[in-house]
Amino acid sequence: MMNENYLINIARDAIAEVFENRRILDNDALLREHPELRRQAATFVTLELNHSLRGCIGSLLARRSLLEDVISNAKAAAFDDPRFVPLSREEFDSPTFRIEISLLSEPKALHYENITALYEHIRPKIDGVILKHGMHQATYLPQVWEQLPQVEDFLASLCQKAGMQGDCLKYFPEIYTYEVKKIPI
Repeated sequence: MMNENYLINIARDAIAEVFENRRILDNDALLREHPELRRQAATFVTLELNHSLRGCIGSLLARRSLLEDVISNAKAAAFDDPRFVPLSREEFDSPTFRIEISLLSEPKALHYENITALYEHIRPKIDGVILKHGMHQATYLPQVWEQLPQVEDFLASLCQKAGMQGDCLKYFPEIYTYEVKKIPI
C-alpha cells in the first residue's frame, strides 16, 4: 500500500451509510481495487471534533479483514463509544470533524522484573500499551503520549482506565506493546 488515505474515505462512507440509511460502500469493488483490504488487520478509528476526542473504538488483534475492521470500528466510534452520545449529522458535516485510523502491529508481551525495568522497556511516543490484570484491561494508543509524556503518568492513567487504582503496577499486570501506523500521516 503506497497511500492508505483511501481508508479515511471508507470510514467516512461507513458512517454516512448510517445517516443516509442506504448502502454507499461497494465492498466487492473496493476489494478488487485494493486487494490489500483482504488481509487481516487490527485498527482503531479515532474521531475528533474541534480538535477534541469525539469517539475511538478499535481492535487489538487482527481477526477480520482490514476492510471489515475499518467499517465496523468507524461505525462503532461514531455511534457506540460509551463515553459519548451518538455522533450527530451536524457534527459529521462540520468542517472540524476529522477521522484518523491507526493500523496496529501485533501486540508483544513485555516481560519485566520490577516497575523500574518496566519503565525502561516502554518507548514513549512509539509504543501503544495494553494492560491486563484479572478482568481488567485497557489500552492507550501511542498518540496518548502527547497528553501524558511521562511513562509513570501514562501507566498510572492506563491503570485507572482499566478500572483499577493508579498504582496497579504493584500487582504486576500483564503488559503488551504495539506500534501503529497513523492515517492520515
